Amino acid sequence: MQARTARGELTAVVGTGETRTGQSRAPGWRGGFGRLWTAAVVSRFGDALRTSALPLLAVRLSDEPLVIASVTACGYVPWLLFGLLGGALADRVDGRRAMWAVDTVRGLLVAAFAVTVGLGHASIPLLLVLAFTLTTLQTLFDNAATALLPALLDRAALGGANARLMTGQQIAGGLLAAPLVPLLLTAGVAMPFAADAGTFLVAAALVASLRMRPPERAPRPAGSTLRTEIGAGLRALWGDRALRAICVATLLCNIGMGALIATLALHVTRWLDAGDAGYAAAMTAYSVGSIAGGFAAQRLALRTGRVRALLVAGAVQTSSLLLIGSVRHLAALVAGMLLLGAMNLVWNVNQVTLMQQRSPGAMVGRIASAFRTASTSGAPLGALLGGVAARAYGLNGPALLAAVLFALAVTSLIPARMPDVPVVAPHGDVTTARAER
Repeated sequence: MQARTARGELTAVVGTGETRTGQSRAPGWRGGFGRLWTAAVVSRFGDALRTSALPLLAVRLSDEPLVIASVTACGYVPWLLFGLLGGALADRVDGRRAMWAVDTVRGLLVAAFAVTVGLGHASIPLLLVLAFTLTTLQTLFDNAATALLPALLDRAALGGANARLMTGQQIAGGLLAAPLVPLLLTAGVAMPFAADAGTFLVAAALVASLRMRPPERAPRPAGSTLRTEIGAGLRALWGDRALRAICVATLLCNIGMGALIATLALHVTRWLDAGDAGYAAAMTAYSVGSIAGGFAAQRLALRTGRVRALLVAGAVQTSSLLLIGSVRHLAALVAGMLLLGAMNLVWNVNQVTLMQQRSPGAMVGRIASAFRTASTSGAPLGALLGGVAARAYGLNGPALLAAVLFALAVTSLIPARMPDVPVVAPHGDVTTARAER
């Protein structure tokens, strides 16, 4: 299950933050997008193998819950520490080179870890260092990837490209990789990590094979530092009323998702008394819904516009969470998780596309990093609030808390539909347009 990401058709942009999509076109598989898509899907497949195997390996090394949880926590901390820095670096360097270089380093690190595990020298400190280091490198990789797509494709194709990328990643990570982990573990505890190392190196080779010119960037002012560039990115994000509203809404949603995810096992096994099979059914429903949402995201945007698509997604998810938290039946949970997953992909595709379309080309990395930092900070906060809600109001309390937060997120999107919102035209200039009525 994923929190909000960050992760299009730009024929006319209006002050509501809506992007008219009637003349959109699908991204061509030639010209580099096919290789980028394959690299992203292969990499996500390997990530799912590793993230599923790490907690299982941690359980073999320790039975202390706090120690095991700290392995997962180390996957969040670098985003809080280095997320904004990674965005600033992504706007300075050639994104293609940064991506293949980072993936090469990550592949070598995981390969070395697989050898260490195979030799029986694994330890909790080693797991913590690996999780922290990989995510630190990911802060540069993900922000560079977000900035690379608008440089590779015309902006009219960004919505379709994001939908295809996220759908492919969900299939690879949500449906294909997780069931393979137990099989790989029977062949040896190091096998999931060896496979993950291979996917990193394959993805690096695919990205390195892309033939494209680095995006043109204006010379940096004399004396410009990473700190001032990060500040400029944050001001640009805050100064765009639509992006600011979407960022606040995404943060609220991630707090709600954090509350739900942290307590979902208790909700299913104790409040519903549905056991492990019920939990598996809920997670499967979420994955299937996510894939369906990936296929529907672009079509919904074509009919409604992207901000309206976000409003629809948030409203449906609010209703789904109310269903999950108020109806004490496994069928209600499965239906709610199915809709929750579908609308999560609708939200992610349209949120990321809007951010890419509205951001000046030289600031995509920094604005993307601000989105991701907000997302990551919301999830652990939500997990804590979910625990408090479960203790104070019952095991269904976190789902109802999440419903309230999603409703607030939908409300916070209203400023994105107000007049006189600054917009970014295809050539990157900032203009102002009147609201769509």
